[in-house]
Amino acid sequence: MKIGVMGAGSLGTIIGAYLSKGNDTVELIDVNTEHVNALNTAGATITGTIEENIPVSAIMPDQMTGAYDLVLLLTKQVYNHEVLTNVKQYLHNDSIILSLQNGVPEESLVAILGADRVIGGSVEFGATWIKPGVSELTTAFDAFKGNAFQIGELNGEVTERVQKIKSVLDLVGGTIISENLVGTKWSKLLINVAMSGMSAALGCTYGDILNNNAAVTSSVMLVNETLKVGNASGIRFTELAGLNLEQIFTLKEDNSNLATVIGLTRKALAPQALLKASMLQDLEKQRKTEIDYINGVVSTKGKSVAVNTPFNDLVVRLVKQAEEEKSIPTFEQNIGFFEELVNTLQIAEATAK
Repeated sequence: MKIGVMGAGSLGTIIGAYLSKGNDTVELIDVNTEHVNALNTAGATITGTIEENIPVSAIMPDQMTGAYDLVLLLTKQVYNHEVLTNVKQYLHNDSIILSLQNGVPEESLVAILGADRVIGGSVEFGATWIKPGVSELTTAFDAFKGNAFQIGELNGEVTERVQKIKSVLDLVGGTIISENLVGTKWSKLLINVAMSGMSAALGCTYGDILNNNAAVTSSVMLVNETLKVGNASGIRFTELAGLNLEQIFTLKEDNSNLATVIGLTRKALAPQALLKASMLQDLEKQRKTEIDYINGVVSTKGKSVAVNTPFNDLVVRLVKQAEEEKSIPTFEQNIGFFEELVNTLQIAEATAK
């Protein structure tokens, strides 16, 4: 099988490296010339919760040739039109695109590629791009190897091809086949909304969020808004990394269980404490973020189902402001906006350490 890892950033470097240990032909494809050169010269170096160097083959998009049997799509959604226009040239009739992008891009992918070519998926571990050729695994190694992906057909069927892809991805880490892909993607969106959005809006790691009362309270409220919007839209949320998200994160109407939910949030997300959101990394590089495809999805969808989303609206506003100003948010400055919103809505801050 010929496999292309389209977008060899923090996640793609790690995924491509572990896939390269197998018997398939694997190419890591990226637009960063220095990164591609470093990967070819010195291999993919994985640091963080594991230290390993793995030889890989990397190319630029204009160096693609032949046809790929499987393409793992890990690029940002903001570049989908350009990326997919190029990729379509290198697909045969039975080629599969596995979307591992943040958010819920499958509908737009089907419109461009056709339903028969698209399988959806969710990456359940975190990573940070360090420098050309080097990616940091920020999820505990055992958690990474146990729960790396969820994948599934768009119609929920467990097909031979999705089972084959699972066998390929198992080389990276534990892969679960989902019969409720939409629920899987919304479950991953929920975590990205709560933690990636806050990390970008505050300019901090996940651990910084979990260790601050106002920040972790706001993350819980972001989750609460996402659950309400999803439920109003008919979404059935799935387990993620073995966690029942609705059971962990659902707040009572009077928020009387807020302290309990915060405690569970801190415990559930502690393995991700070192992670710095890719959207924050984009801001640091003065690139456009995926905020419209993450917190922006909840804000937009909330309007259509009459669910208020003040915390998501605030995250979107702060990240877009940073994009426009080409600045990096600071925790000390922006946490005040969340403290004010918490107080305005009379949400009691709670500690549960």
